[in-house]
Amino acid sequence: MPGRRYHLLCIATLLSVMLSVRVAPAATPEAYDPWPGLVQDIFNNRPMNDGAGVIAIEMPYRAEDAAIVPVTLRTKLSPGDSRRVLTITLVIDQNPAPMAAKFELGPDANVTEISTRVRVNNYTDVHAVAELSDGKLYVTKTYVKASGGCSAPAAKNADEAKSRLGQMRYRQFARPGQGPASGARDAQIMIGHPSNSGLQRDQVTLLYIPAFFINELRLWQDESLVLAMEGGISISEDPNIRFTYVSNGAKRFRAEAKDTKGHIFEREWKVDDSGI
Repeated sequence: MPGRRYHLLCIATLLSVMLSVRVAPAATPEAYDPWPGLVQDIFNNRPMNDGAGVIAIEMPYRAEDAAIVPVTLRTKLSPGDSRRVLTITLVIDQNPAPMAAKFELGPDANVTEISTRVRVNNYTDVHAVAELSDGKLYVTKTYVKASGGCSAPAAKNADEAKSRLGQMRYRQFARPGQGPASGARDAQIMIGHPSNSGLQRDQVTLLYIPAFFINELRLWQDESLVLAMEGGISISEDPNIRFTYVSNGAKRFRAEAKDTKGHIFEREWKVDDSGI
């Protein structure tokens, strides 16, 4: 009996000690940050410099519709800066294909602002990387709360999307205070295209719809390049790009787009003296 009482006392003491010890909560793993890997994959691990005085990115903090999130890229170089922005790459870190678009700016067009609409699949950082004529990369970022944009069903049915395939519209706006033949202008190019991401399902068969999107776009005033875009699955349905550039007095504006099935869409518009 004494041995049994001693055994029970030991157990009671052990339980008391265990209950009195505070168990430290398990450490919460830090959220995975894909950006260092993207710098390696997209930019060959080139050094990134602070882009606060070079490039700005504007997006809503919380998106109303993850399939059509507005984004504006704006250059910030001062007029006296001898450097020029050559390209701007838009990276949506958490998207399945993070590089949303790479824009090449025409050497004489002085493009200072580009706006479009993108799909955002998860809460994510979004980076804008500008390559300048000094050979360096400059980066800035913002954060967006949105989810499901890459898998959201198309807004238009297949027949309607097919009938609009490759249709292009162009609008140009003269800025106040600018002369009719030249000066800074806002312009907009709109292309009818489903821009399927490859993550959307057919609402009848429930099978995945193959990726099918505009992957190249080039815009000229006469024969001078204004803007070129290398696009990916993150560009929203019916791509819509608005940009600010300086007119060289050209009488025509020309666009050429290609998609992942090899279709080529071309259109040309006359530009009158008012630029409209």
